[in-house]
Amino acid sequence: MIGTDALDAPMQDGEVRAELATEAHRGALKAACAEDLDIWQIYSMSFAPDRFDASFDFIRGRPDWRTFALFREDALAGMSSFLGIDTHRGVLEIGCTYYVPAMRGTGFNGRVKDLMIGRAIDCGFRRIEFRVDARNGRSQAAMAKIGGVREGVIRADRITWNGHVRDTVLFSILAVEWPRSASVHR
Repeated sequence: MIGTDALDAPMQDGEVRAELATEAHRGALKAACAEDLDIWQIYSMSFAPDRFDASFDFIRGRPDWRTFALFREDALAGMSSFLGIDTHRGVLEIGCTYYVPAMRGTGFNGRVKDLMIGRAIDCGFRRIEFRVDARNGRSQAAMAKIGGVREGVIRADRITWNGHVRDTVLFSILAVEWPRSASVHR
């Protein structure tokens, strides 16, 4: 049985914490997303200052999305979401992920993904997907590092906020493949 109520609950592993993004997080997330304006060119939607409010309202208004504000100790470090939550198929996607530049390459991503994948599996999801812009080599490498299986490229998959017709690389992790050890931090 798949339960979505528990998806919303805060997650924590030591100093890494994720809590459901609320209106109270808006200002801090807007400032965090402004730390790397160039990155939004390879995202399907932009969280740059001039687009942040509309994008934040959009992601918070989707009934099949759960977006989390991410913290390392008490410092806001970014955001990530459960997307396309489909309880009938037992599938969801983890995406709409952004980390402030200082968190990149520190192992923070692996710890966040451990929390989120573990939570999805604990809630009964059998398949976790990750969709990455084919131009985003850093995210593709991160997916491989956490054990994501590259399933292929969905050609001309979507049109991004800036009009780019995006090819999407699809990765997945199945519940039966995921290590259950809390000490696994890639």
